[in-house]
Amino acid sequence: MTSAFNSHAEMLRVRDLHAFYGESHILHGIDLEVARGECVTLLGRNGSGRSTTLKSILGLVGRRSGSIMVNGREVISEATHRMAHHGIGYVPEERAIFASLSAEENLMLPPPVASGGMSVDEIYGMFPNLKERRNSPGTKLSGGEQQMLAMARVLRTGAKLLLLDEITEGLAPVIVRKLGEVITELKARGFTIVLVEQNFRFAAPLADRHYVLEHGEIIATIPQAELAGRMDWLHQTLGV
Repeated sequence: MTSAFNSHAEMLRVRDLHAFYGESHILHGIDLEVARGECVTLLGRNGSGRSTTLKSILGLVGRRSGSIMVNGREVISEATHRMAHHGIGYVPEERAIFASLSAEENLMLPPPVASGGMSVDEIYGMFPNLKERRNSPGTKLSGGEQQMLAMARVLRTGAKLLLLDEITEGLAPVIVRKLGEVITELKARGFTIVLVEQNFRFAAPLADRHYVLEHGEIIATIPQAELAGRMDWLHQTLGV
């Protein structure tokens, strides 16, 4: 596949990525690229390899091979704990909020690892709910507040490449709309976003490009401009 971007614009480039859990071969040669300031989605049915793609970028799989370039640097041989130092922020599906800590203590927990992280005041401006609940323990936060907190936490670290896994799952429509507004604002601020999302209606207007996965392979790449003409095929493929 020929790159649509020059190397200076490219934040993430994945080539021939294979991933294994034990003897199970999950990803079969994933190729994708994301320019700075873009949002792309990974679409597919459950088990298609979308979340595994994010975890493979971070090294959270048993074994992987291929090439992962972040900001022009090959990182596939690096340890998982080094990925944050390359400006990658990961929001896992399970959110990983510490129940015994307050919202603000959770927010302050990860150390800044790159320059340019958002200040607490900026974060509270983006997530006013968290400011109101900053002294509440993690157990008292709603699912939507926990999701906001999980996103807010990585913004403090200096991450510029955000890997977001199913951030709208199980949330009320008003929270889903808020998260859409946040992603739009983050794009405007120059963040780069890879979004694994089951809620296609949420993802469709946000993304510059959609990668469709099936059985651990990318079977289609759909730019935003071509989305309207591919909707029937997408609905059939995704089962939505």
